[in-house]
Amino acid sequence: MPLETELITPAGYKVLVNTGLFINNEFVPGANTIETINPSTGKVITSVQAAEEEQVNLAVDAAEKAFYGGWKTSNPRERSRLMNKLADLVERDAEDLAQLEALDNGKPFGFSYAVEIPLILSHLRYYAGFCDKLHGKVIETQGKLSYTVHEPIGVCGGIVPWNVGMVLLTWKVAPAICCGNTVVVKSSEVTPLSALKFSALVKEAGFPPGVINIITGYGLKAGEALARHMKVGKISFTGSLSTGRAIMKAAAESNLKKVTLELGGKSPNIIFDDVENLDEAVWFSINGIYSIGGQVCFGGSRIYVQEGIYDTFLEKFKAMAASRKVGDPFQDKGTEQGPQASEIQFKRVMDYIESGKAEGATCYHGGKAKEGTDGYFIEPTIFTDVTPDMKIMKEEIFGPVVAISKFKDVDDVVAQANNTTYGLAAGVFTSNVKRAVTISNALEAGTVWVNCYMLVDSNTPFGGYKQSGFGREGGEDCLKDYTQIKSIKINIGLQ
Repeated sequence: MPLETELITPAGYKVLVNTGLFINNEFVPGANTIETINPSTGKVITSVQAAEEEQVNLAVDAAEKAFYGGWKTSNPRERSRLMNKLADLVERDAEDLAQLEALDNGKPFGFSYAVEIPLILSHLRYYAGFCDKLHGKVIETQGKLSYTVHEPIGVCGGIVPWNVGMVLLTWKVAPAICCGNTVVVKSSEVTPLSALKFSALVKEAGFPPGVINIITGYGLKAGEALARHMKVGKISFTGSLSTGRAIMKAAAESNLKKVTLELGGKSPNIIFDDVENLDEAVWFSINGIYSIGGQVCFGGSRIYVQEGIYDTFLEKFKAMAASRKVGDPFQDKGTEQGPQASEIQFKRVMDYIESGKAEGATCYHGGKAKEGTDGYFIEPTIFTDVTPDMKIMKEEIFGPVVAISKFKDVDDVVAQANNTTYGLAAGVFTSNVKRAVTISNALEAGTVWVNCYMLVDSNTPFGGYKQSGFGREGGEDCLKDYTQIKSIKINIGLQ
């Protein structure tokens, strides 16, 4: 059965994609197939091969063979060269990758091309530059030469979600490869197409067989098998809290592999009445919750506005939300928001909206599916008159839904902002530098943006507090989770 297929996007763009499992530098059949759906129409795009335990074993064996067959001791400069070559190919085929993301995920093509592709390139090139900079330390000890070396773990597993799968694929691959590990990454069964295209570029870049393996499959089969595999020394997962717990359990019950988890959030965004540019604060807040249809783990879904400017902020926010163009990622010029990524996610978000109404919150704007469409489109939605005990204030909705509350002073808003089991991100808008620093220090979150929101860079660590997970992705700190530190002590003077 041929695995290569030509896909044509609604814009008439043609992309050649191999729908097999990428194992040992070859595209191979899986245990079965999975249909991937265009969320703008609800229609099938194509079918891709799906892995189960047998295929996971093949991928891990290929990765282990590559690791001990030379990649473990590979020249750091050669790793850097290959990673930069891969970045060059991503840049060359940026149009293909962005078209596939818009088709498969529903995000606007312009967003994927202008935001996601640069993030991928910067991540690959950042870690390519770190390959020859993984230094240990010489430690002064009496009568001994003591020093440390940073060694690769071996086979590293990665499991990526469907919302920004193309970006997070590189977040798992780049630091692992930089440190001399080999990888097996499971892409989401909901949005696998860009990962398949990326796989072909891995082979074209010249990576040895088995160094990078990319498979697709259901979490309960392929993901579970990868998390429990005795030959996998580290697993990195981005996704839901419930699945994160299952992965921790699988790691503990198997070989106590290292684990990095990024499990979402319920991020507060705080607007003080001394904010210098209220219109700018509104713009950042709009994009901080409605980008990619609200399907962003660090989306600012709880906005707290100081009471003196609450009414003005709410009026401006509603006007901008109402003018936001929700439509087809390809056909509508200036589209800012596409559909939810799947029918399941669409229904989940609509259930949360109904829950907010039932619990007494005011649906100030939106709250409905977008009329006149066949896909999974939801209007940008605003809730007011919310209380901390409401479901929409406690749980991650992962959709274009925001709750806007007012607050009195610093103590009041810090208490409200930290009143969550999550701790992924937060935003603060104020012209008072002392206040900005004080609030940033008080907020229980892994990232705090001041007078901006949703700005992500490759050279800064990203991760959560509390039930948003542990470990970091991005920046130099990330590399600690992809190496083992060995202490070596040599007797040079003891009798």
